[in-house]
Order: sequence, then C-alpha cells, then structure tokens
Amino acid sequence: MNDKAQLVEHRTGPYGDVALRRRGSDYEIIANGCFLMDTSDGRSERLLVRAALDAVAEQQGVRMLIGGLGVGFSLAEAAADSRPGEIVVVEREQAVIDWHLGGNAPLRPFAGTGHTDPRTRIVHQDLADHLCAAHSAYDVLCLDVDNGPDWRVTEDNADLYGAEGIAAMASALTQCGVLAVWSASRADAFEKLLHAHFASVEALEVPVYGRGEPDVIYLATH
Repeated sequence: MNDKAQLVEHRTGPYGDVALRRRGSDYEIIANGCFLMDTSDGRSERLLVRAALDAVAEQQGVRMLIGGLGVGFSLAEAAADSRPGEIVVVEREQAVIDWHLGGNAPLRPFAGTGHTDPRTRIVHQDLADHLCAAHSAYDVLCLDVDNGPDWRVTEDNADLYGAEGIAAMASALTQCGVLAVWSASRADAFEKLLHAHFASVEALEVPVYGRGEPDVIYLATH
C-alpha cells in the first residue's frame, strides 16, 4: 500500500479550504488543514445512525436528518435500513457534495445505495440555517460535523454545540425524537449541556485502531 497522500482536489469556499486526498485505496477529507475523516473504517459513523434508529420509538416511516455528508458512511447505513421513511442529508460544503454526485465522484461508492434511494434528499445548506427553516420535526437527528464538540474545523460551528444550538436541535425533534452526536473524544461540557435539554443522555464508546482515545456517540432523548 502506498502511504503517501495524493491530492485529488483542493477548493477554497465560504468556510475556508477543503481538500480530498487519496492514500492507497482510501480517501481523506482535509478541512482548513485539519484531518476530518477518511474511508478506512466507518464503524462509529454507522453506529451513529444505527443506535439512533434503535432508540427512537417509531420503527417505520422515521423522518431522519443527517448533519454532514462526509465520506458517506452515515448515509449508507441509513439507506440500508428499512425504518427511515425520509433521509435528509444537510451538507454545507459544495465540494463534498460534488465528490459524491459530480461527474468524477470518488466518494459515491462509500454511500452505498444512499444516492439512488428515493428516500434520500441532499440539501446544500448550513445545518443551523436548515434547523431554523425546518417546517416539520424530525424523529432522528444525527450530527457528524467537524470532529465533535471540542475539535472543530471552523469556529463558526461552536454555536451548534452550545446551549442555543442544542436547544435548536431539541426543538427540531418530535416529542419522542432522538439526537445522536458523533465526537472524536469525550466532551464533558457538551454532555452537561445535553443533560440540561434532554431527559436521557447516553455515551457509547467505539475503540479506534491506532489511537488510544475512542470515538464517542452521544444519544439524547426527550
């Protein structure tokens, strides 16, 4: 395997620089010089979706929102499940959408059947703006942007993990809805804020090969 990363494409947009690199058979997304995610594993991203669907009261026709398209693992897991009746994926980086849907779409295979699934809708929008404009509530909201609450690629996402952002996500959920948040590490201050807005909060740890600290999935329910 060739361990040297090769640049596939680099763009500068409203949120800074974003690049797609290839390392051997895997792809990496780099945002503002910070490693964001790659295609080498995906277990925790899939668990984000699966655990949220297992926790929601509704078991069919679930209205699901995924914040962040990334390399496509979350969308793949959602599309492989029969429970969602609607899968809305909100992604603010046009480059990431193009790497999935453009003429040369290297990330498309990692989304499984997600892009051809009639339940799927990809929305090019900032998640906070989408939540403000949402006309009806979601049963499940899966948040996978940046590297979690304490390891952000851009500081303008700080509000999303603060009290106002959590309140907005809580308001976007149905009465029995579930919020699932991906984090590259434990985020104690964020977990305390979740407890202030939700009746139940659970942290699921996912071991990461080659790194001591596990990924964490936070599940919060009304």
